[in-house]
This record gives sequence, C-alpha cells and structure tokens, in this order.
Amino acid sequence: MDKSELKDLTRKLPLVPGIDGKDEYFNSAVIVLMMFLNEEYHFVFQKRSATIRQAGEICFPGGKFDPDKDADFEETAIRETAEELGVSSNKIRVIGRLDTIISTGTTVDAFLGVIDISSLDDLNINPDEVERIFSVPVSYFETTEPELYKVKIVAYPSYINQSGEEVILLPVKKLGLPERYAKPWSNTLNNVFVYRVAGVTIWGITARLIRNVITKINL
Repeated sequence: MDKSELKDLTRKLPLVPGIDGKDEYFNSAVIVLMMFLNEEYHFVFQKRSATIRQAGEICFPGGKFDPDKDADFEETAIRETAEELGVSSNKIRVIGRLDTIISTGTTVDAFLGVIDISSLDDLNINPDEVERIFSVPVSYFETTEPELYKVKIVAYPSYINQSGEEVILLPVKKLGLPERYAKPWSNTLNNVFVYRVAGVTIWGITARLIRNVITKINL
C-alpha cells in the first residue's frame, strides 16, 4: 500500500463505527415503548405467544430486520410494533436511539418510543405473536434495582450431532493452532439482569434495555 492508497483508505473509514460481522447475526430491532397513563409514563410490555421463538417471555415489541420491507432498523421497529400491537404506525413516535445490544448470535438495535393511546384497550394485539400486554410505571424501575446473575459463555470447536458423530467446526490441529483450543474454552461471564414485577420475571435483553433507559434518566 502506497501513500495514495492510505489516503483513500482513510476516506473510507466510518465516522461512526459499526459492528463488524453484523450481517452474520440475527439482526432485530425493538422499541422500548412508553405510554402516558395516570399522569405518568409507563413501559408497555408484551408476553410472547406460545407458538413463536422465545415463547412465553416478556419483551418489548419488535422483530427481525427485513431488507425487502425496511429501509433501516427504525422502520423495522415501527413496522413490527404496529403489526404486533394492532395499531397504526402513525400512533408510534420514536424519540431517540438506545445502545445496540449484542447477544448470543443476535444484534438488537433499540429505540425509545411513545405510543399515542389512552388505554391498552385501544390496542388490537396479534394473537399469533402476542399472548397479552401490560404496563408498568417507569417510576417503579427508577426505585427498584435489578437482581444480578451471571452466565458463562463457552466456545465449542466441535459438537456431537444426533447420530453420535463429532462435527469439527474449527480444525485446530490442521490449522496449527494451540492444542488448548481443541477443547471448549471460555473465561467470559456475562451479566444477566432480572426484574420481578406484576407477577412476571423480566430478564435478559428486555431487562438490560430497561436498565439502559433508567441509567440515562438518572444521569
């Protein structure tokens, strides 16, 4: 590479860094949705239908990015929210972005938004995706610290398939890598935040999003 090529490379560097390998993940977008009720803002949650991925869990509305329908992740979040809650997209107002979350095999581009309704009864939820909806005052989370747990993320260079055969994912010996990588390895413990409210457990990405918003409120 000569000096002119270095100059050209410099021009190509992003003003805002992205996520390397993002296209290798399941890319999704959600809205941390709020509504104004009884003179204060509430978070709006939904319980996933028993027939879909992560059935029965509590989450914010959102879903998979579809390049055929969505120009960007904000459009994904609004489209999925409108479809799941049975409300016109013009009732949903995005007020800003939150930090992107990278979880196991998934990226979540998150937005903070407000839905213009007077009651949850104004919604016509899609039963194929949503079992029920409920709201919790934001103030509850401002005064309630999440419980903190840990999970260990382990890297497996191989696995045993249903036929009992070993499937090599990373050919350590062939590549001349250190022998220690021929066995599962990890030194990573990930935080898992948990809130218990309204008779349910809110955890994982949803709890992390709540914590993200509350942290910003308290700045």
